[in-house]
Amino acid sequence: MLKHRGFPGRMPGTDFQFTIRRPNPKGVTPLTRRERFRDRKNVDKRVDMTFMQALWEQFGTEPFERGNLDAGRLSWLFGREVIPAEDPFDPESYEALLVIDEAVARASFPEAFE
Repeated sequence: MLKHRGFPGRMPGTDFQFTIRRPNPKGVTPLTRRERFRDRKNVDKRVDMTFMQALWEQFGTEPFERGNLDAGRLSWLFGREVIPAEDPFDPESYEALLVIDEAVARASFPEAFE
């Protein structure tokens, strides 16, 4: 499992994690598309924006390996702002390649790109 050096481990000042420390011994948590409903808490929206900003600053438009990025946090963006960069895509692989869909990400989180 690739560890993304320099990537924030969590949202500053909170317990919302962005990375994991070690592989899950029970198996890789699959990436799934989670629906973001309009009534989500403001803190959840801020965490998503902060995570998107960290992804953009670290990877930009280049494909990146899932590695130690938290599956739960990625799943809030997966299928919209973050999409598979390879076909076939294995949602249960730490080596899976992802890429930011810049147009969708800018529309969803314009403040992450300021």
